[in-house]
Amino acid sequence: MKKEIIRLLEKKNDFISGEEISNHLGVSRAAIWKHIKSLKEEGYEIESFSRKGYRLIRSPDLLTQNEISKYLDTSIIAREIIHFDTIASTNTKSKEIADKGAVEGSVIISEEQSGGRGRLGRQWTSPKHKGIWMSVILRPQVNPIEISIVTQVAAAAVVKAGRQMGYDFYVKWPNDIMMNDKKVCGILTEMSAELNHINYVVIGIGVNVNLGIVDFPDDLREKASSIKIESGIQVNRQELCAYILNHFERLYGSFVRDTKGFEAIDICREKSILIGKDVSVIRGNEVFDAFVLDLNPAGELVIRKKDGTEERLFSGEVSVRGMRGYAI
Repeated sequence: MKKEIIRLLEKKNDFISGEEISNHLGVSRAAIWKHIKSLKEEGYEIESFSRKGYRLIRSPDLLTQNEISKYLDTSIIAREIIHFDTIASTNTKSKEIADKGAVEGSVIISEEQSGGRGRLGRQWTSPKHKGIWMSVILRPQVNPIEISIVTQVAAAAVVKAGRQMGYDFYVKWPNDIMMNDKKVCGILTEMSAELNHINYVVIGIGVNVNLGIVDFPDDLREKASSIKIESGIQVNRQELCAYILNHFERLYGSFVRDTKGFEAIDICREKSILIGKDVSVIRGNEVFDAFVLDLNPAGELVIRKKDGTEERLFSGEVSVRGMRGYAI
């Protein structure tokens, strides 16, 4: 109901009477007043005058269904958005909800994470109203061995959304998005599966959108940044969030149909900061140097080791040797 009221207020762009709203929605004027009061409590600035009605002055900078839907163009992804003000981790909450039967495409978004996580259990700084901290629940009918490509699908979606808004992002395999050699986005893929069946996959996407330098711990300022810092522009979080989800749905749909994800892999290859570089590879307790040859159609990094042998990496940490910033 509140979503419909906001749409009417935005469409009118002037005062609209409570009677007109109640007639349009088929509810009482008292019910409209209660919803307007609730919207004001959520941060919507709405003027109200007797004999004039209501007028929307300003919408809050929130990643709610109401605010994101105006930019969304999806049929499955984000048809249900579950919004929180603060939770520990969107991935953790998503797994709880998925275990209870949440439909594919459900998106969990929080304005803040108190215990955000990256790969290998690393902490992820997630201050309130400054980033996009969200997770998408998927239920693909594919072999679990093929699901790693979904991380590349998410990375490609972020790159395309950035391009749509005029930002130039690069991919540091397997799950980091870079801007000016610094990390501005991380992707965390988690799965519940049996031997030959996926129960669900959770794709966590954390984007440092409007963080300032002071929002990062001292030990991360040389490695991580935000789109605002790197571009000098305040970013519309709602727009960027919706664009990521729009592109993700299309790229994910392509992957599910053929289990290849060719377009996503092509984008990650085109925007790779690793291909053609000397790198250090950390895999468990093993550390070795190599040269990156390619990103193959399976989403694996193809490298040539010092002894001339070639190898395909499907997991691990890769750092570019001698490069400034995060990738060192």
